[in-house]
Amino acid sequence: MRNTGAGVRWWWIGGAVISLTGAVLLARQAIDEQRALFETDARIVHRLLSQQVVQHDAILDTLALLQPGPEAPGATPPEQRLPALYPHILSVQRRDRGGDWPDPALAGAETASRQHQRPALATVELGSGRYRLVLAAEPTAYALGIDLRAMVPWAEWPMKPETSPVRVRLDHAGQSFTLQPGDPTALNTGRGWRFEFHKHLAAQSQPFDVVASRQMGWHELPWGRMLAWLAAVALVLTALAQWQGQRAARRRAEELLRLGQVARLNTLGELAAGMAHELNQPLTAVLANTQAAQRLLADEPPELDTARTAMAQATAQARRAADVVGRLRRAVERPDVQGSVLAVDLAEAVRRALYLLEPECQRRSVVPQLQAVDMVTVAADPVALDQIVHNLLMNALQALEGVDVNARRLSLSVSRADGQGELIVTDSGPGLAPEVLPRLFEPFFSTRAGGLGLGLSLCETLASGMGGSLTATNGPQGGAEFRLRLPLKDAE
Repeated sequence: MRNTGAGVRWWWIGGAVISLTGAVLLARQAIDEQRALFETDARIVHRLLSQQVVQHDAILDTLALLQPGPEAPGATPPEQRLPALYPHILSVQRRDRGGDWPDPALAGAETASRQHQRPALATVELGSGRYRLVLAAEPTAYALGIDLRAMVPWAEWPMKPETSPVRVRLDHAGQSFTLQPGDPTALNTGRGWRFEFHKHLAAQSQPFDVVASRQMGWHELPWGRMLAWLAAVALVLTALAQWQGQRAARRRAEELLRLGQVARLNTLGELAAGMAHELNQPLTAVLANTQAAQRLLADEPPELDTARTAMAQATAQARRAADVVGRLRRAVERPDVQGSVLAVDLAEAVRRALYLLEPECQRRSVVPQLQAVDMVTVAADPVALDQIVHNLLMNALQALEGVDVNARRLSLSVSRADGQGELIVTDSGPGLAPEVLPRLFEPFFSTRAGGLGLGLSLCETLASGMGGSLTATNGPQGGAEFRLRLPLKDAE
């Protein structure tokens, strides 16, 4: 029979695994949700910035397409009205045919633009958040000065720049411009989970990299849901453990009741056997005396017929009393253990008894120690063997009640000895007095107040009926030592 303590431990180990697994899954779900949200926001940022840089190309293409005609003296060139329409355009410069750029960088960018047939970067100052873009055209080439921060469409921005933990920047040629600072403290700790996004803007003329990063800390995990899950699992496990404990206690009580009923029946048989033994002798004497009297009275005068009749009736009553005692003995006689001998694992029988007596051991603060090197299979009646082991353990536990709690020891050893299976039960109790040992297995002999003195007698009778033996001595270290031997099943 399995050990309830080990069963409860496995319940809690399984519950801990379920709890941790559920908590990990909840944490993983939260991490995946934050990663998905981060990637969605980063893609929106990339799309918005790409639209802006593509718009710069479109503005330059429009200026090149609408080449201006002769201008009136003192008139404002039309392209100079662009900063008013687009606040992020800081300036618009032009180079007419035959003219020169005031900055050599613009001339180099115009050469590159003419070569690649698209706008080209002139100067990039990401540290100050500015850059210039040039488009080569005839007869007039144009250059735009652009403010990076002003070009961001904050109204459509998917995050709040002041509070969002996401950091967004533009990188180019070793330079970097931060559009959104995020949480630099979290980014520098390296604790938790890091999300990153890298992608080029959708304009070859402005090859900036959009870089977004976020550090998710431990404090952002769904601790409330995780703790709620742990509490729910703990409640379920507690309920299951209580149910399991109640179920085990009910099974133990049923088994103890069954064993008690068998014990009472066997004890009653032992009692009837003792009564029959005690009554058979006087009844036999009565029968012999009345028969002798009947023979003597047969020689007496005829008036003694009445005496003969009375003695005949006494003889009949004596026989009737003997028959009644015999019927009583047969009615309550112990079952024939030899008729139900099976192959029984001796160590398993001990474990069954320890399981049934586990509450008694706990109440007395006794931890039994069982040593069983290998399987010892004996030829025995399972119920009779259970009763013998149960009685031996109960006697040992009762003997330990008179010993200090710290000195209580109960050892059980299962082995093979002299071709038989052997169980040795040793306790650290007061032991057996020398005058008690010779009478220990006598019926009606007991050293305990109120005891019937039939328990050990019954155990010895049951062991003998199965072809075994039960002996008792004092252990070498003190205490009592009971030795049960039964024939091995495989030795038959």
